[in-house]
Amino acid sequence: MDVGIKNCNNIDEGAVSIVEGRLNIKYAINGTGKSTISKAILCSINDQKNNSSTISELKPFKYLGESGNEPKVEGLEAINSLMVFDDSYINDFVFLPDELLKGSFDIFIRDDEYEAGITEINELVKGLETMFSENQDIDELIQDFNELSDGFGRPTKKGIHASSKISKAFKGGNKVENVPEGLEEYASFIKHDSNYKWVKWQIDGKPYLDISESCPYCTSDIKSKKEKITRVSEEYDHKSIESLNKLVSVFDRLSSYFSENTRTLINGFIKNVDGYTDEQETFLKEVREQIDNLRDKFLSVKNLGFSSLKDVDKVIEGLNSHTIDLQLYVHLNSENTKNKCELVNNSLSSLLEKAGELQGRINRQKILVERLVKENSEEINGFLTNAGYRYHVELVENDKGQHQLKLIHNDITSEVGNAKSHLSYGEKNAFSLVLFMYDAMKKSPDLIVLDAPISSFDKNKKYAIVDALFRKSKSLRNKTVLLLTHDFEPIVDMVYHHSDRFERPSASFLENVNGILSEKTIERSDIKTFIEINESNINDGESPINKLVYLRRLYEVTNNKGCGYQVVSNVFHKRSTPTFQDENSSREMSDVELQQGCEEIRGHIEDFDYGELISLVNNDTDIMSLYHSSGNNYEKLHIYRVIFDDKEDVKNADVVQKFINEAFHIENDYIYQLNPRSYQLVPQYVIDECDKVIGQG
Repeated sequence: MDVGIKNCNNIDEGAVSIVEGRLNIKYAINGTGKSTISKAILCSINDQKNNSSTISELKPFKYLGESGNEPKVEGLEAINSLMVFDDSYINDFVFLPDELLKGSFDIFIRDDEYEAGITEINELVKGLETMFSENQDIDELIQDFNELSDGFGRPTKKGIHASSKISKAFKGGNKVENVPEGLEEYASFIKHDSNYKWVKWQIDGKPYLDISESCPYCTSDIKSKKEKITRVSEEYDHKSIESLNKLVSVFDRLSSYFSENTRTLINGFIKNVDGYTDEQETFLKEVREQIDNLRDKFLSVKNLGFSSLKDVDKVIEGLNSHTIDLQLYVHLNSENTKNKCELVNNSLSSLLEKAGELQGRINRQKILVERLVKENSEEINGFLTNAGYRYHVELVENDKGQHQLKLIHNDITSEVGNAKSHLSYGEKNAFSLVLFMYDAMKKSPDLIVLDAPISSFDKNKKYAIVDALFRKSKSLRNKTVLLLTHDFEPIVDMVYHHSDRFERPSASFLENVNGILSEKTIERSDIKTFIEINESNINDGESPINKLVYLRRLYEVTNNKGCGYQVVSNVFHKRSTPTFQDENSSREMSDVELQQGCEEIRGHIEDFDYGELISLVNNDTDIMSLYHSSGNNYEKLHIYRVIFDDKEDVKNADVVQKFINEAFHIENDYIYQLNPRSYQLVPQYVIDECDKVIGQG
């Protein structure tokens, strides 16, 4: 598919091709717009899904405030899902406090085979689910148990916690059931279902009583009643009253589940005038413990499945341990409780008839999980070892029966608690990339975009990452991947050196000239050694000056600083009288040395004539004409250097010279390169600066 991009940041118009089911490498120099391509694709797909217009944020500055020239991306209509590796992914999904990658369990363990096994196990225990769904009052009972237990607050060694709802509601006695003397005329309000609201209303209105002797609502004289009115707020607190109402309601709903003696004692506790005694407190603590235990029994049966049975050596013993013995719950031994417990126990008995089959399913599932943990851990740790990192990972099971990916340093046995603070920038990027790969394999989006992911790594780590991402059976191979990079090494590795190891990617070079984005395919034959490139350009070059550019590079890379090199250098420095220079001295070349150097050069450039070229380089009109006629930025740079070699006072020449000598001086940084005559490896803005200086000259 061809993705067209218009009016996005520094891209006015252009297109990139993406071959589906393959790795697509887009190699480009900095400033081309790689990140803009990534952002434009992300915004476009998000806008398609969300009916939004986030792509408008990419509108070029030159068009801001104007109508029209809106950012636009075409060709992604078939893409419904996308994953992008960038800083936001690292911040949102990687190196979380409790796990190395968000959703580790879903990514590394929960695959189709795992889900199929869980489905089979759940099918065997389906009778329990059916029993609970057909008897929803068990769920209601569990909820009531929870609410009553929460009312006791934090457990204590003795009695009821002083800050608990029960303590606040009943410690001073039930003042709703037993209205304090002198407040009888308010009884209908105090005993009303919304009593706590009335009490709050009373308290909120109290400040207005001091404004006058009249009621703030009916304006009747209340001088003689003020003391009684204010006493309501002294005796009652609306929050405590609300808690009391709820707890009384819960006790009432649970009354049929209490044994007869316990029910009688609880009713006395609820209606107590003076508050509960130490003995009642001890009694209530026992009731709470039995409620908690029975609730946990119900919940354990309701949640019965692989997680709760996988550590049981024998399923029959495991199922029997969930059976409820009501005789152990003396406070809850009622007919109603008995009925609920029999439902649970009967369901467990039915399941016991399938215990052998269940045992087999659980064992197979355990073996599967162990294999997934082992395989995924070994693959990630293999990458870490190959890349030279002193870390390894472990998939550790948490208390919910799910595995989380943990980071361990090789020098310790405990996990690294805060990975972000311990890992270097490069380590974080490397980890993030590999973990992103597993996440992408799990989610399987239509398109995966990697924006300059590996340029900051040294060579051995680059290859280890590329190997992990695109070679292994568990990798992004055969996925539709767009890799945007200014690093040439992945192309050399995958297209040239190790094409037998990798699925061949679709590789191309991106160029941005004055906002127009274009791309050029990179074939295996386009990747050449530095020496091959120079030899080819010496033979194919159109201008003798350009041929000398590559010949000088060839002399330098082969460390041949003899007479031929000296003659080439003299041409570039416009010396009518050639000199021989080395590290320690400079002298005039002899006629023999000049002749020898010229003959050596003619072995590469047949029509080389020193005198003619000296005349050319000293003729500003002719040499500038050669500059303008050159169609290659790399050659333009070198011609520019010749033009201004003896013009140190030219305005801005020092700035441009810095670009030439430092930033974009193409040398033998890599053994294998693209030919700078065929691919514009020097950015256009550098040439634009050169054009300005030449125009001023």
